[in-house]
Amino acid sequence: MGRAKRARRVDRYSAEFKRSAVKLSSLPNVQVNQVAEALDIHPFMLSKWRKEVRDGVIRGKSKKVVLDKRLATELRQLSELRMRYALLKEEHALLKKAIRFCSQTRRKSSLSSTLRLTSTR
Repeated sequence: MGRAKRARRVDRYSAEFKRSAVKLSSLPNVQVNQVAEALDIHPFMLSKWRKEVRDGVIRGKSKKVVLDKRLATELRQLSELRMRYALLKEEHALLKKAIRFCSQTRRKSSLSSTLRLTSTR
């Protein structure tokens, strides 16, 4: 006997929701992946909607799309935090290299000074 087949989950989204998602993804310093994650959709779906809006396939009423201000603010904050995090990671790696370099220099200088002391005796 074969396995019982489950019905595939298919969500239907309104044209207004799609246009809002596309509008959110077009904000400065916001990536498609971030918007897709926030809206709990696949990034490919959002990219497809962006193309459909460009091609005129997704059309809506002539009224302007109103963005959820809280969501837009959170996306901007998330983008800013990711940029800060990347900078901190880079600074941390640089500091680790500097510490390694300084400790190697100290080891070399302490070795050479002990060698001088032993050779003079």
